[in-house]
Amino acid sequence: MERPFEVDRMEYPFTDRWLPYRDGYIHYVDEGQGPTVLLLHGNPTWSYLYRNVIKELRREYRLIAPDYPGFGMSKAPAGYRFTPQEQSEAILNLIRRLNLKDFVLVVQDWGGPIGLNYAVRHRKNLRGIVVMNTWAWPAKILPMKMFSLAMGGRLFGYWLQTRRNFFAKVIVPHGIYHTDKVTDSLRKAYTDPFPTPKSRIPTWVFPGQIRKARSWLADIESKLPNLSDLPAQILWGSKDSAGFPPEQMAKWQRYLPMNETEILDDASHYVQEDRPDRVAASIRRIWIRT
Repeated sequence: MERPFEVDRMEYPFTDRWLPYRDGYIHYVDEGQGPTVLLLHGNPTWSYLYRNVIKELRREYRLIAPDYPGFGMSKAPAGYRFTPQEQSEAILNLIRRLNLKDFVLVVQDWGGPIGLNYAVRHRKNLRGIVVMNTWAWPAKILPMKMFSLAMGGRLFGYWLQTRRNFFAKVIVPHGIYHTDKVTDSLRKAYTDPFPTPKSRIPTWVFPGQIRKARSWLADIESKLPNLSDLPAQILWGSKDSAGFPPEQMAKWQRYLPMNETEILDDASHYVQEDRPDRVAASIRRIWIRT
């Protein structure tokens, strides 16, 4: 397999791995040796989001970072609709195919529901969890509902995502607090996976699913008590107040009582870009605690 687009090999110096998935494939990074860590991204990101975390930890851990079908370098199978339910099934397939055991799960943005859908059903296979600016329940706060209506709507939202590549071009840079990190290379890495209007449909589906996947999200929330004894690190970018205010963090603290929480006053939504050092520290901390 060849990369469908080029990315700076100094920033992303990893061996590409490809897992057949129906008539498509999942691209993933599998770096280092040692205890296993599974890193799940959100919208419209991919394994590139975790590049600095992987580079820091690969001498200590085995780090696996997949791209969901339709994101990064993965190719969606025929008939794929890019819903979070399907993405969660793809991750379950990857976990089983790679025979991942006793691992730490790291989630952010849509990685939360996608990963927690697995976690609440397979608690015994998890060593711990790192949670960053995410949720795993039906949206109840007005900003998330409005965001879903605007960005995932059939008219304006569809046009913004498919014609303007709005998520990759605008939302990602604005979701990084440290503006000096928003380089041309970074912008290219997040826009190149979506070169055509059709390829951008996955970035439009996700915001709409904040509303449409309500029953699926409610089912995950109903099972979150299964994780009450799971060691957790909560790492929260405080500058991401629009969709993920402190109240969302507090909800995680209630559902994950075995948590240690760190609030980052110099991080926004994409914590992995702003403070990869603290993400790495949280992963190390989980293994020390367990």
